Amino acid sequence: MEELWPVPSAGAAEVIQSVSEQLLAEAEGLAAAVISPALTAQNDPALLADGSLTNEDRQISHSDLIQWLTSNIQHPGRRVELYFSSRTTAYIRDLTSRGIAPDFSEGWRVALAIAWRRWLRKCLAQCADPALLEEILDVIAQSMAQYAIDWVAAAREASIADAMANADSDAVAMIQLITSGASIPQDFAEGRLNYRLARCHQALVLWTDDPAHVDALETAVAAIRGTTTGRRALVARASTTSRWVWLSGPSGLDLSPVERALAETETVQTAVGRAGHGIDGFRSSHQEALAAQAMVIRLDSGRRFTAYADVELIDTLTRDRATAQRFVTNTLGSLATADEDLREALLTYVQCGFNTTRAAATLYAHRNTVERRVSRANKLSAVKVEDNPTHVAAALLVLEVAPDIATRATS
Repeated sequence: MEELWPVPSAGAAEVIQSVSEQLLAEAEGLAAAVISPALTAQNDPALLADGSLTNEDRQISHSDLIQWLTSNIQHPGRRVELYFSSRTTAYIRDLTSRGIAPDFSEGWRVALAIAWRRWLRKCLAQCADPALLEEILDVIAQSMAQYAIDWVAAAREASIADAMANADSDAVAMIQLITSGASIPQDFAEGRLNYRLARCHQALVLWTDDPAHVDALETAVAAIRGTTTGRRALVARASTTSRWVWLSGPSGLDLSPVERALAETETVQTAVGRAGHGIDGFRSSHQEALAAQAMVIRLDSGRRFTAYADVELIDTLTRDRATAQRFVTNTLGSLATADEDLREALLTYVQCGFNTTRAAATLYAHRNTVERRVSRANKLSAVKVEDNPTHVAAALLVLEVAPDIATRATS
């Protein structure tokens, strides 16, 4: 690999190594500060709406950050060898196949600006020699910029190569047009998709966090196709780690066989939109499934099967994780981290119209047991259920999806 700037002096190398070690120890916080703004700056709505793609982007960006810091610990101030893994190549291929073209250069510009400020503060705290500081900053500025240049160039080459090799993307392109709201003649779209649109549709998004488990996605799709509901399924490869699925029928669809079939694939998570009719239903159900997936990923929830109809309020409340965390802790107080049985009893009590007998029947518990749990839960809650049942129930519903949101630190 060609060196494009002089090797730093021993003194400069020592400081670069030290600052890199400090930042590596703070890597999670640094990544949180850098990656989300950089992702937003790429300014592509199709990318930002897809939870699987944004998750891949974050994972790849995290790996690049670790690569740059580790290299500067091992070889301070030298040009960093690009870490363009098979996972990165697969991510670029997924974007290209769907016609998604993020502004990577703008993303890197935002990321470098944030990282540079963090690096500058560390250097100023450690180096008092103006000449040495100038040398260090000159080297690091070139190193950061060169890594970004190398990455964008590699991404462009991968996109061009994949575009030339990928001639069979008509179905995905048509789905993108429909779901983006483009006006498409129904018969034309049906011919391209080999799928009837003048029916009732229910959309699913299947995904896995780990590319090593992609075989499980195909197993899950096969399980869906094996059900009565899934015989007419339309399946699209949305990315390496996700699949889009539409189920159809003349009227309302029974998803219980599909949910049971998916329960067998432990590494796959599923989000489901509400059923809708025709092209509009095809589109709206898919958008809801994507929103449910994004919420599950945002909250780092292990929930396996999520219907948007069940979590629409939670999605609205948790668009910003830090705000959601404050809402839960301010509303529930110590109940947020108390025994799950207490929270379940209080939520069920509210959902049953404050009827203890109905709540007991729902929970398969004795009425006295439910009364004790509700009373105990209400004492622990910062906001009392009789004062604001809506806020209490909403906070409890958030905890149902993300049980650790009150205890996990929010960056």
